[in-house]
Amino acid sequence: MNDSKAHRAGSAVDQQRQSAVEDNEDMGIHVRVLGPIEVRDAESRLVAVGSRRRRELLGRLVAARGRAAPLSALVDDLWEDPPPAAGGTVRTFVAELRRALEPDRLPRAPSKVIETVGTGYALRIDRARVDAHRFEDTLAALRDAPRGQVATTLSEALSWWQGEPYADLGVSPWLVAERARLTELHCQAVELRARAVLDLGQGESLIPELEAFATAHPWREHAWILLSHALYQVGRQVDALAWLRDARARLLDRFGLRSVDGLDHLERDILRRAAHLTPAPRDEDRLHLLARTEATGNYTRLRSMSTVASAAAVTGGTNLVLAQEHRAAAAAEAERTGDPGLTARVIAAYEVPTIWTRADDSDRSNALAATARRTLHRLGPGASPALRARLLATIGLEHRGTRDDWAAEAAAEAEQHARDLHDPNVLVLALNARFVQSFQRPGRTGERDAIAGELIELSARHDLPMFQILGHLIKIQVCAARGSTETAQRHVEAAERLATIHESPLVHVLTAAYRVMCLAERSHDAAEVAHAYRTVATDLAGAGMPGMEAGTLPLALLSLHIRHHHPAPTDPDLDWGPFRPWAQPLLDLARGNPAAARHAAATLPTPPADHLYDALWAVNAHAAISLRDTSLAAQARDALSPLRGEIAGGTSAMVTFGPVDHILSALDQHLDRR
Repeated sequence: MNDSKAHRAGSAVDQQRQSAVEDNEDMGIHVRVLGPIEVRDAESRLVAVGSRRRRELLGRLVAARGRAAPLSALVDDLWEDPPPAAGGTVRTFVAELRRALEPDRLPRAPSKVIETVGTGYALRIDRARVDAHRFEDTLAALRDAPRGQVATTLSEALSWWQGEPYADLGVSPWLVAERARLTELHCQAVELRARAVLDLGQGESLIPELEAFATAHPWREHAWILLSHALYQVGRQVDALAWLRDARARLLDRFGLRSVDGLDHLERDILRRAAHLTPAPRDEDRLHLLARTEATGNYTRLRSMSTVASAAAVTGGTNLVLAQEHRAAAAAEAERTGDPGLTARVIAAYEVPTIWTRADDSDRSNALAATARRTLHRLGPGASPALRARLLATIGLEHRGTRDDWAAEAAAEAEQHARDLHDPNVLVLALNARFVQSFQRPGRTGERDAIAGELIELSARHDLPMFQILGHLIKIQVCAARGSTETAQRHVEAAERLATIHESPLVHVLTAAYRVMCLAERSHDAAEVAHAYRTVATDLAGAGMPGMEAGTLPLALLSLHIRHHHPAPTDPDLDWGPFRPWAQPLLDLARGNPAAARHAAATLPTPPADHLYDALWAVNAHAAISLRDTSLAAQARDALSPLRGEIAGGTSAMVTFGPVDHILSALDQHLDRR
């Protein structure tokens, strides 16, 4: 075919493709693949597209970017060893996807979303309605745009990313390649936006994200250049030069590069204070930055300089958030190299204790657990027992707050390996994993007490202060559940003493929350306790633990209202977060709508297996009695019975709904009357 014919043929194909997309514009289907695959209809309702294999087929069609994917290619991409009937299975999957995406299509009518092209299929959805395509097009359109437009538009575009592309799928060769392609586009967008922001002289806002970006992508010289430039713009010239020299040392060690033009040029410009780098901040701003740096303390500052995310995490706040982002990004980057040994060691390098069973970012935690499981599988039985134990402990720690047996089994196996190795560093991680997995079944306060005792003794003997603190914090939770105030106070003092020495301010936030819980148990002044809880909520909001902070203040205020025989708090400013479903019946009652309350009670989900399991069942019990709901009352009695003798909510060491025995007695009286 000569060039003219080829051009006409290509134009015809493009016209057909565009025509198909335009015909489909009224369907309103939106597909997201920058994270787990998600499909929504024109009214933003979630569309169920079926099993993982069906989602992978949809993802493969998205990756084709409007081009037809031959049936043979789809078969090869979906199966490593295709079964004999694989072609027919793909056709079945296509038919099922068409029904899900076009529920109103008449029988035998041609599909406007998944078109048959020869022996293959093509996805006909407008590029603006597929987040990956929209992101790619946005980036391309901004290459030469004004810097203000670049900064604003790419900030929005980067917010479309909800995790690793196709995060809920596996590691098929096509997926690895497509993820790498999209990740490279993401990196280019981060760098392009950062350059635009720096050109506007606004480098201060970039520093946290560029630190995370450079750590996650240590071989991208532009990441280090941009970070150093941002540091220079806020008056941190020494830090900027230190990052540049560290980057040069890394590149020399890894690739033998003695000189990198971009790094060398920026270093010279910083040393001569080149005008195009923009002026340093005013003196008062510089003093503010210096004071903020010194406030973290030399211990944390020096550890943060010589280690990575795990050292920064112990300080809480934005450092904890940044550390978690660093870790997740580094693990994902390591896995993309295809080296399971490297991936395992990157994951295992993070040694930060976990005290709470609600993850700060469940998607990120699930992704880390999934990466650890895949890495274990790839390492096989030949992996070193210590590395295997650390990966198993990671699985147990990250996949917490569930009732999945495999997560508890991973924690138990990690503990067994650690004991066989006689390695205290591995054993404290495994014990931490067993602690968070102990919440899978109620009534295991005694087990947590034993774990805490071993953590304290083991950590004190082997100088592991962060896990020694963890042991004392678990002891506080155990004592709070049992109502053992005097014993708890000894562990509060020990935890605070260690936290002061080792500069872990988050500990003081947690012990302050426990003190407010004690105040709630003894005080008759609900206003005083409510004020104290609001103070704790403010501290939690800056602690870098959204999994603990979200909804805690409304739940604490609800506990006060219940114990003081007041209706549920209906302040519109209260954000109930994850606790909304359990509070809803009582909120409806407080607003004078018993019918809505009964409906909400009838559709209550089972409380998750975490620190607030008993607190939420205490809320359910109160709702059952208030609504005279015998079924819910019986469920609450069964759920709380294993916790006789304890304080409802006490395991959190933050909120209290009173003795479980009192709640059970009230439920028994209600059921007896009925």
